[in-house]
Amino acid sequence: MSALRLPLRLALDVALPPLCPSCRDPVGDGAGLCATCWSKLSPIERPFCEKLGIPFAYDPGPGIYSMQAMAAPPAYARARAAVRYDDIARTIVHALKYGDRLDLAPVVAGWMGRAGTELLDDADVIVPVPLHWRRMWARRFNQSATLSKLLSDKSGVPANFTALRRVKATPQQVGLSKSERATNVQGAFRVDPAGKADVLGRHVLLIDDVLTSGATADTCARALLRGGARQVDVLVFARVVDQVRAPI
Repeated sequence: MSALRLPLRLALDVALPPLCPSCRDPVGDGAGLCATCWSKLSPIERPFCEKLGIPFAYDPGPGIYSMQAMAAPPAYARARAAVRYDDIARTIVHALKYGDRLDLAPVVAGWMGRAGTELLDDADVIVPVPLHWRRMWARRFNQSATLSKLLSDKSGVPANFTALRRVKATPQQVGLSKSERATNVQGAFRVDPAGKADVLGRHVLLIDDVLTSGATADTCARALLRGGARQVDVLVFARVVDQVRAPI
């Protein structure tokens, strides 16, 4: 948020108290959502696939991968998400990304920090999924970078906001099939030569707001590994959860 926008936002918050982006009820300072809507979120907890982080319908035992992870393993080592991407989570993400509701970011980052404790403990550096400069100019901020900064401040893991670059402007992924999403982001990311030293041989934690098909995260992970990263994990606020089958 710019130096000009911050005082304006504070003045508006005094005159017009923040509303819950889901039900539009007034909320207290730093609450983001009302208590009722927070309670409707669906946390992702164990048992889940150790690689993809998607929940199992039953507990198959520790360290088990899902059939999806074994059939098409991604480039990243582990993915974790705080909640399922349902109507409430979608409202939060859209309010943060498009509605200037930056007051939601600390609460969202708090949920992510709890869900990704083990990933943060292992990480050497936090890297957000970058926006292309054209989209950055239109949107004015990158929500993944904002969440990365908050997670870095809380955990003490340093964040690098320039090592990974989006070098190709791609259409939005909304409405595309899984294969179309993968094709859409192919070749879209690259480790900047000036930032290669910051990922070389390091355990990178990639941050984004939502994991849908996993195409963007996988493409970013491949770019980071090509750039010399030792391992890449992924941490998001919400992820799409389909029917999950544990291996027999």
